[in-house]
Amino acid sequence: MHRDHIHFVTGRLAEHALKSVVAPLATDVGFDYSVEVLPITVAALMSPAWIARHWHVPTAANRVILPGYCGGDLAPLTATTETPVEVGPRDLRQLHSYFKRQPPPSDYGAFDIEIIAEINHCPRLPLAEILRQAALLQRDGADLIDVGCHPGGTWSGVADVVRALRDAGHRVSVDSLNPAEIGPAVQAGAELVLSVNSTNREAAVDWGVEVIVTPDVPATLEGLDETIDFLAQRGVRLRIDPILEPIGFGFASSLGRYLDVRRRYPDAEMMMGIGNLTELTDVDSAGVNATLMGFCQEQGIRSVLTTQVINWARTSVAECDVARRVMHHAVTHRVLPKHLDPRLVMLRDAEVLETPVASIAELATQVRDNNYRIYATDGEVHLVGVGLHLHDADPFVVVEQLRRSGPDGGLPKNLDPGHAFYLGYEMCKALTALTLWKTYRQDEPLDWGFATREEARHYLKRPSAKAASSGAELDALDAEEAT
Repeated sequence: MHRDHIHFVTGRLAEHALKSVVAPLATDVGFDYSVEVLPITVAALMSPAWIARHWHVPTAANRVILPGYCGGDLAPLTATTETPVEVGPRDLRQLHSYFKRQPPPSDYGAFDIEIIAEINHCPRLPLAEILRQAALLQRDGADLIDVGCHPGGTWSGVADVVRALRDAGHRVSVDSLNPAEIGPAVQAGAELVLSVNSTNREAAVDWGVEVIVTPDVPATLEGLDETIDFLAQRGVRLRIDPILEPIGFGFASSLGRYLDVRRRYPDAEMMMGIGNLTELTDVDSAGVNATLMGFCQEQGIRSVLTTQVINWARTSVAECDVARRVMHHAVTHRVLPKHLDPRLVMLRDAEVLETPVASIAELATQVRDNNYRIYATDGEVHLVGVGLHLHDADPFVVVEQLRRSGPDGGLPKNLDPGHAFYLGYEMCKALTALTLWKTYRQDEPLDWGFATREEARHYLKRPSAKAASSGAELDALDAEEAT
């Protein structure tokens, strides 16, 4: 049986780490390999044009993998070899998942659950603020903007707000039981009314839009069947919402009522208001939203109402947008909602990749430049430099060690204010990774799922005006070649 021969290209400092990863990987996956160490210390600094002047691809190789930071046009390389060339992961610790990963399903991303996002307390808000919030909610995945009114009063400005939202390109629903508010809102362009029960169902006949039907008494579903029959006989389009109750106030029983209503009305459109759980439970909302979206997908509940008032739920719309895609694929294809889309894995990482302490110690004996490398391993922050390997669970202790590591027990010569700031910033990220069981990668943002904030790689200037980077500094390649 033919085995692939994969040729890995790297720099001097990464040689030991790369070989330690590739050797067991080759046995596990089943391929032959070769590792070529080019005359450069930091593999991240290699460009395709520079590599083309130095590499030698074995004739047996049928695949070449370059370091992940090797960006730009690969044409200088493909012009010198017929062997396929690809750029691997930026973190060589990810090579195992790189080889094991499956391509995303071609049909992943489809969904059939509609997200209705409520803007609460609209009567209190300036129109400009309502429009601002609506634009953000739509950006995050909302299909309808729900105009939240106040119970017990009549808001005279509801029509103006609905009209402005419609003019801004939004689909709009109105959240009120008051016919005196609902009527003007519908005339201004609202296409859905939340909600209708026995108190306002007669007025609903004249609105000409779809409505959400709720029971008069959620715990017993009292009034629900009567309102459904009343509206159905008069041709009013409707969705049923049995009402999700908060934990401690009948949550489990309310889920049972959704099952009961689905059984009794197998073809009816349904809606679930999920804010009673996300807003009223001290827990990050992503997992709650994902679970409820899974319930809705299985039960054919094709719309959810959510809001973003409490801080821990302030990204609920975006969470629901990802979750509806994951759950649609899982239920439709009868697969687990796992390894489909990592964007809801936020607080912790799917896996923690750490560099073994022995590998860090080995690296410390090889470093020849003035750049610092930072690692988060075995509960400690590690700092590596020329002849230097400092580590402690407390970054402040590491910094104190560094301050005494220079000549005569003083500051190192290469520790200027800019570099000190950079090290503090990176060690803060490393400590956060250790605290939350996340993977730390120097010069890369921590992975917060869809909430990840991309970071530019920062290159600092020394007083001498020589270019110096954060942790993978831009040494002159000509000088590298001379060594």
